[in-house]
Amino acid sequence: MQAGAKREQIIGWQGKHLRVAVQAPPVEGAANRALIRFLARCFQISPSRIEIVRGEKSKYKAVELKGLADDKVKQVLEG
Repeated sequence: MQAGAKREQIIGWQGKHLRVAVQAPPVEGAANRALIRFLARCFQISPSRIEIVRGEKSKYKAVELKGLADDKVKQVLEG
């Protein structure tokens, strides 16, 4: 995740990691909350269905999208 960016966007793949930019600064969890809101908009699901499961204080995070089919994830990431 890239915090403090000019705009929120999925940047693309860097190796096996998906790079996502959010505008919020990496202060007091603001960037994590922005990441969850951004992903919720991208995947058209409730933010409560998204959880950061690893890397809460790192720029590398593991995120769980609960109840989302693999084909929907692929469709959003490819489109």
